[in-house]
Amino acid sequence: MNDKHGLLTQPIGRVLYNMTLPNLIGILTIMGGSLVDMFFIGKLGTEALAAISFTFPVTLVVSSIAIGIGAGLSRNFARYMGSGDIAQAKIFLFDVLLITFALFSIIALIGLMFIDPLFTLLGASESTLYLIHDYMFFMYLGAPILSLLMVLNQALRATGDTRTPAKIMMSAAIVNIVLDPLLIFGIGPFPRMELQGAAIATLMSWLVAVLVSGYLIIIKRDLISPAKIQFTRLKNSFATLSHIARPASLMNMINPIANGVILAMLARVDQASVAAFGAGMKLESLIIIVVMALSSSLNPFIAQNLGAGNTHRAKEGLLLSLKFVLIFQTLLIVPLWFSSQWIAELFSSDPLVVDWLSFYIQIVSLAYGFLGMVIIFANSLNAYNRPMSSLAINVARLFLLLLPGAALGLIVGGVKGVMVALPITNIIMGIACYILATKISEADTPMGKTKPVS
Repeated sequence: MNDKHGLLTQPIGRVLYNMTLPNLIGILTIMGGSLVDMFFIGKLGTEALAAISFTFPVTLVVSSIAIGIGAGLSRNFARYMGSGDIAQAKIFLFDVLLITFALFSIIALIGLMFIDPLFTLLGASESTLYLIHDYMFFMYLGAPILSLLMVLNQALRATGDTRTPAKIMMSAAIVNIVLDPLLIFGIGPFPRMELQGAAIATLMSWLVAVLVSGYLIIIKRDLISPAKIQFTRLKNSFATLSHIARPASLMNMINPIANGVILAMLARVDQASVAAFGAGMKLESLIIIVVMALSSSLNPFIAQNLGAGNTHRAKEGLLLSLKFVLIFQTLLIVPLWFSSQWIAELFSSDPLVVDWLSFYIQIVSLAYGFLGMVIIFANSLNAYNRPMSSLAINVARLFLLLLPGAALGLIVGGVKGVMVALPITNIIMGIACYILATKISEADTPMGKTKPVS
């Protein structure tokens, strides 16, 4: 049994803290880099900020597929490690990397072919569409690199090592932050490339990170066993992976799809509302960063403990995490409420954008604790081998509550009415998720045992 990082034996709070803190630092730097992107792009004007806002749902859909693959890898890789089957874990990781690169190369090609039709459908104007095209060209080119990076780092986390992926992502964020102003504004010998520059800076940061991750996984840690490519084995690996990856990808995809629908609603009102909502989504990714870091730590913790038969310990870790995020995220209401105007003014000088973004920060912050519980519980269901339940929770939240509420809010209260639908939805679903978590069976599901792929 491999328990180098104490997932099976050390006190639960200590294990989750030791895993979450590096995750938090790593994600914080990435989100910080993303917000730096928004800050510099906001200096280019409201149209540039609106253009980048239109790209969020699409780039999030692409990354959601990688997140889903990472969830499938993490659950199976962690269980192989927890049960002591290291050889099978290495072969499985090799197969997943091959599958991931092939899949995202196809996605990138399709995306490049349909940039204009897709963003026209989302409501982008002709002038905005030109800016979107500049940005998305490089984002699609980098999609295979990003997917490999996310899978490699998820493999490291599945072993219980969250410090190394955090350091890698910190390095990538630093590269991005340094290159952003140079390429966006053309400082020194660099040409002024505006949105293209932001995209290239991000792409270069991904490339640096994937090279470092690959070196650690392949050479230093010896976590991959290159094997002869066999169709039957790859098919089995894909089946094992996709049992979690498909619903997990869909779960992560439907959120940006729902945001895309809301952006399309707002685009019919005003481009400034699109800019405000897009900036709000970026800020939200930073505000829930502790939740995301804890969720990334909790999944391998639950998976390894279930693999080792420690079912009570797995459930105890889940309930402890839910209580923590509710308290922690609720405490953020006060600073967010009183700094909302100042934060909004960092992203835009347009009074309308500032007004709507400030309102977004205030009203949505009221339910970040409940949103955190939804994220923690839904993601943990993948470790419990219940991916369809996880998907059902997010479908209910977004399509049964949020989108109808946003449509009603638009009619009743305009742009601010749409934003009010967010906290109402999150409060209802957060309460439901906590109740479901207390009732989750401590026994693993019949399909919970990870099958060999070779």
